[in-house]
This record gives sequence, C-alpha cells and structure tokens, in this order.
Amino acid sequence: MFPICADAFMSDPKTLSWNLSVPSALLLMAPFDLLASLAMDIYLPVVPAMTGILGTSPSIIQLTLSLYMAMLGLGQLVFGPVSDRIGRRRVLLGGVGVFAATSFLLASTSGAAMFVGLRLLQGIGASAALVATFATVRDVYAERPEGAVIYSLFSAMLACVPALGPIAGALLAKQFGWRAIFVTLGVLAALAMLQALPRWPETRPSGVPRQGGALLPILRSAAFWTYTLGFSAAMGSFFVFFSTAPRVLMGRADFSELGFSLAFATAALAMMGTTRFAKRFVARWGLSGSLARGMLLLLLGAVLLAAGQLLSAPSFGTFVVPMWVVAVGIVFAVSVTANGALQSFGAVAGTAVALYFCIQSLIVGVLGTLMVVLLDGDTAWPLVGYASLMAGVTLGCLASLRRR
Repeated sequence: MFPICADAFMSDPKTLSWNLSVPSALLLMAPFDLLASLAMDIYLPVVPAMTGILGTSPSIIQLTLSLYMAMLGLGQLVFGPVSDRIGRRRVLLGGVGVFAATSFLLASTSGAAMFVGLRLLQGIGASAALVATFATVRDVYAERPEGAVIYSLFSAMLACVPALGPIAGALLAKQFGWRAIFVTLGVLAALAMLQALPRWPETRPSGVPRQGGALLPILRSAAFWTYTLGFSAAMGSFFVFFSTAPRVLMGRADFSELGFSLAFATAALAMMGTTRFAKRFVARWGLSGSLARGMLLLLLGAVLLAAGQLLSAPSFGTFVVPMWVVAVGIVFAVSVTANGALQSFGAVAGTAVALYFCIQSLIVGVLGTLMVVLLDGDTAWPLVGYASLMAGVTLGCLASLRRR
C-alpha cells in the first residue's frame, strides 16, 4: 500500500500519507504494543519451574523478569532520540527483529546465564518496537480525533494481556513444554514484522528539535515527578504481584499452573472492569483526586494483604482478593498519571514520554526487585512493602503539589 522509501515521508504530520482506517491501523500497530507485555505475562506460569530447569536460584530467575522490565524503560531514552534521528520504521523493524530472534534462541537455550542475557536482549528489542509504535501514533494522530481512540483501544487491549497471557502460557507449557512459550512469541513477532514491512511507512516529521534542552524543565517539574511516581506505584504494585504470585500460589498454596493462571486473571479482570468507568471518575474527581484515591486503595490493599499474611495461610482469599482492591487503585492512578505528568510539555512530548516511562521502569525494576529479594518472595510482604512505600511517597508529593 505504501512505498518503502523513508525519505518520501519526511514531512509535516498533517500531510503524512498514512491513509489507514482506525481498525486497519490498530491491526498493524497493536501487535508491537501487545508483544512487549505478553513476553512478561505468558512466561509467569513456568517461572517457579525455571529454577530447576536451568539449575539456578530463584533470585537469578527473578532477574529474567526484572531485567526485561528495566530494559523496556531504559530503551525508551535510547530509542526515542534514535527514532527522531533515523526514523520510526528502522527502529521498529530492528526492534521486532531482535525480539523475534531472541525469542527463538530462548526456546533453545538451557543455561541460566545465556537465558538471562537473552531476556535482556528481548527487552531491548521490545523497547525499540514499543517506542517506535508510540512515536508513530504521535506523528500521525497528534492533531486528529482518532488519536484518542487509538490510545484508549491500546489500553483496553493491554488490560486483556495479564488476564489471558498466563492462561495461554500455562496451556502451552502443559501441552508442549516451556520452550513452546518462547517459540510462540517468536512466531508472533515474525508475523507482525512481515505485516509491517510492506505497510508501515516512515512517519518521522522533518525539523525535529534537539531533545537535550528539554530535559531540565521536565526534571524540575514537581507535577511531572508526582504523577510519574504515582504511575510507578501503580505499575510496580502489579509487577511485584506477578513476581510473587507464582511462588505464593503455586509454591505455597498448591495451585496448579492453570489454576494459578485463572486466579491471576481475576486481578486483571478487576482492572478491565474498572477501566470501563475511568472517564466518569476522572471527570468527577479530576487528576489529583483520582490519583489520591488510587494511592489510598493501594494502601488499603496492602493492609489486607498484611492481615492475610499474619493471620492465615496463603490462599486465594488472603492473596488474590486483596489484589482486587489494589487493581482498582491501579486503574484510578494510571488513568490520570500520563496527563498529569505530561500536560505542560506538549512541545517536547517525545522526551517527556521517554522520561516518564524510563523513570517508571527503573523504579519498578530496581525497587520492585529489591522488595522481592529482601522481603521473601514466597510471601505477600514484598507487595505490602512496595505498595505502602510508593503510595505513601506519592501521597506526600501530591499534598506538597496541592499546597503550591
């Protein structure tokens, strides 16, 4: 449909030759967004077994989650400016190519060190494809009403991944073994790349400003930090949940892989159900009110988790049900954090978005991992610790911001 020559598209976003309908654009773009998340969630059911399969410790296997998450964030700062320099198309195709190749290699490896290294490279590939996808959305739809539709549908689809990914992973592992999970990721990435090759034109606008001068104003913004910390609190709570849930539910509560996946899915379904009402509560409470309520729900969920840990054995009721409360709080928060953090930086939105995701990923990857390692990942304490600490810090920053 489109000529492949990149230089033909170095023009103003308003005149880009991107004439796909919204459904067609979604079918083209969505796989690159979904694969980055799917590579985390589809892998969760086999995480406890990987220690024995690879002959290593739970801490090393935790790195296969944490490094992947960290690379998703760090890569944003690298590949955002790179895509401004060499174009979205090259970064997208290069990233998905690395993702596909490392997925197939992960399916063939049997050593812990190689497995960890390949997961890191897989995260780098996912980050490149992800940033190129969102940069393309900004290029094409920044001033078009379809942009809001694209973003909202992306969010709705992403909410399905934590619900369906672990179930798919459990079924694949049961029928074909754990290697089938990574073969599936590689095949899906290859198919997405084959679809993009003839249809994804270069969309990078000409005259992109230098990014360096934008960093200080963003980093000095109290609003940026407050809402970015809120985003980190929300997404990190979910990260710590899926880092500990396999060990708590399968390792201590004797859930089967499929039973674990179904229990895990209920938290994602709580998020999906709450998402349907996001517009209403944001309109009623505003940005700061929605964020504050989200953080308070994280604290309430942490209290319920702590009570369950102290008073009873690990179970669906003591570990998963309190996570429903946390899940609702996550939706309250993430519905407003992007607008709150980025609303003052429209002229340098690319840099602001990169910093927003990078800081969130670093906080989640580093602090979340420390909580899992230091507070016993076989219990609810890592989730209690992370949610309580980050929600408390965010509420303190929000109170300071309101006083200003």
